[in-house]
Amino acid sequence: MLAWTTTPGAPGGLTLREVPDPVPLHHELVVRVEAFAPNPGDLAMAPTLPAGSVPGWDGSGVVLAAAADGQGPGVGERVLFLGLAGGWAQHRTVPHTMTAAAPDDVAWERLATLPVPATSALRALRRLGSVLGRRVLVVGATSAVGRMAVQLAARSGAEVVAVARDEQQHEALRGLGARETHASLAGVGARVHGAIDIVGGHHLVDAYALLEPGGTVIALGHAAGADEHFPYGAFVADPTTADRSITSFFLGTEPGLAVEMGYLAADRTLDVGAIDLRPWAELPSWIEAADRRPAGRVVFRVDHTDRP
Repeated sequence: MLAWTTTPGAPGGLTLREVPDPVPLHHELVVRVEAFAPNPGDLAMAPTLPAGSVPGWDGSGVVLAAAADGQGPGVGERVLFLGLAGGWAQHRTVPHTMTAAAPDDVAWERLATLPVPATSALRALRRLGSVLGRRVLVVGATSAVGRMAVQLAARSGAEVVAVARDEQQHEALRGLGARETHASLAGVGARVHGAIDIVGGHHLVDAYALLEPGGTVIALGHAAGADEHFPYGAFVADPTTADRSITSFFLGTEPGLAVEMGYLAADRTLDVGAIDLRPWAELPSWIEAADRRPAGRVVFRVDHTDRP
């Protein structure tokens, strides 16, 4: 099969080459990959992998071989999946616990946008507990995870406060369910019950400072590429700073993902945003473009013309 493999010095750090077909463990399925949507984590991790590795966490496709333990989707089923590596290939293995059956009428490219962003947002929101009637802050609201967090929080009855640097996107965020929109955290005037931060750096510090007693920040991303420096006294136990928390989680080790991915795949009303659909041959040039990439979630369709 063909796969994109890590190659130091190559365009985008990748080379498309023939590699052996993946061999599944007893709890893994083999999937013919139809589409994948690179996540920030994919792009950050790829350069750190040994040369010849196949990056890529999530995507969509068709089951070629069911798991030997008899669990999970069967041969021929359409699926969306999440695994820790191997996704930028014509075929891949993935644990059945991280694979969900998908409706027949949902496009491959839409399915490919869901596993990491939508499931991360759902897991983060659930960690905040009941948000009905409570203020929930989403920092980095125009990101793939942020868009999902805004929608899911609003559906859960939260008063969503969305922070996004691009003010031209604020009207769209209000259409997704945000009650308030701000270009920076400095504009948020009242405290919040919980926060989902996709940016990190000083944004995480400032989001923590906005928590009311009993509140929590879920740290989901590091888009700022900067350290977090909390001021002296931020964690001193007094009436203005006590009983607040920061937490995080690693999606790749979370239990019960298949059920949640199936739920999200079946929800046709979730707005995944504009999709920039491209042939997978363009993957290295897209990576090389970095900050010059156009807006929209890019999805790559896998070429199977040389495979049955």
